[in-house]
Amino acid sequence: MEGSEKNIKILKGNIIYTETSDLFNIVKNGYIVVQENYIVGVYDKLPEKFKNINIENYEDKLIIPGLIDLHTHASQFAIKGIGYDKELLPWLNTYTFVEEAKFKNISYATKIYKEFVDELYNEGTTRAVIFATIHTEATEILMNLLDEKGIVAYVGKVNMDRNCPDTLMENSDESIKNTLNWIQNCSKKYKFVKPIITPRFVPSCTSYLMNELGNIAINDTIPVQSHISENLSEIQWVKELHPECKNYGDVYDKFNLFGQTKTIMAHCVHLTEEEINKIKKNKVLIAHCPTSNVNLSSGIAPISKLLRKEVLIGLGSDIAGGECLSMLSVMASAIRMSKLRKVCFKEDEKSLTLKEVFYLATKGGGKFFGNVGSFEKGYEFDALVIDDDNLWKDNKGSIEERIERLVYLGNQKNIISRYICGREI
Repeated sequence: MEGSEKNIKILKGNIIYTETSDLFNIVKNGYIVVQENYIVGVYDKLPEKFKNINIENYEDKLIIPGLIDLHTHASQFAIKGIGYDKELLPWLNTYTFVEEAKFKNISYATKIYKEFVDELYNEGTTRAVIFATIHTEATEILMNLLDEKGIVAYVGKVNMDRNCPDTLMENSDESIKNTLNWIQNCSKKYKFVKPIITPRFVPSCTSYLMNELGNIAINDTIPVQSHISENLSEIQWVKELHPECKNYGDVYDKFNLFGQTKTIMAHCVHLTEEEINKIKKNKVLIAHCPTSNVNLSSGIAPISKLLRKEVLIGLGSDIAGGECLSMLSVMASAIRMSKLRKVCFKEDEKSLTLKEVFYLATKGGGKFFGNVGSFEKGYEFDALVIDDDNLWKDNKGSIEERIERLVYLGNQKNIISRYICGREI
């Protein structure tokens, strides 16, 4: 690959990425060489064999991996920022289910999903894993919009056949039939977007439905996403619904929805040690959603502890439990919440570092998509180019300090270029 100059592009700037969660890889005034969609290498001096290739020189700007949102609800985009005086279950009934029922209306779904996709792009999210609603036609509209924008995503048609309003409750067999038809219709239709099996959460899905969804996931090798252990009342409800199971995770595991295929579980705030061990063993990827967890009074997930146990973790905005799609804001919130957890719990708690949350928002979440989220050789090239001039009054700090200020003070206006799958979009 390195011997050919075909389809090679070179970017120059201050390059920052992580290979592990405890160290920044920083190359000041360095070069990233990309062939088609893959990283050839990162260099402080450009190898002679590339000297005749045009360089996109971003000078003193920052070049970082694209940001990855492992858990968000596109259908809740219009209700972000309201109802946060309620906890999870009352919030779902008062706001969320009422809003999601509106997506039966295709014109409304098109309007909201377009706004969502535009904002996702603006905030620098290059890859995302997304909940839609039970409505297959509206879900495909969302997938079309993402694909046209060039954002890589998994999108789930939601399944629910109990404990929800009549406007959203599916007949179990119809839910399965519609899911199979939807998968068949969209599995090869899109360049950048793929389906993901999406039981909303255990309380809203019967054992029959979960069993059939698990069979679909295994038979068609389709990944799975859902929620687990977000809220104490929710956990108690699951115990009452499934007294035969040892814990919340055991319910999903019973129905082949817990790592039997590639799996994301959002929240994981109140896991038992047994659940943590099963998550690690089954390589389930946790989507940590700190803004949502504090807004809905769910708690603070022990992310530092889980990192030390080498559990797979990424970050999620969790619109609309979370109030914005900015993964920079989510990163800052993750640090803040871990500091509060350290102060409140104290026992063997460590607060998250800047390096760790940067890793979670890039390579950590990128593992769900393959070799994504870093600038290591052979990784897919997703990147953001950052102009942080407006964040400094005088001389800029070190590269690491510039990343810190970007996380706490930056926004979409600081993003001047976006690359996904090797292409500038």
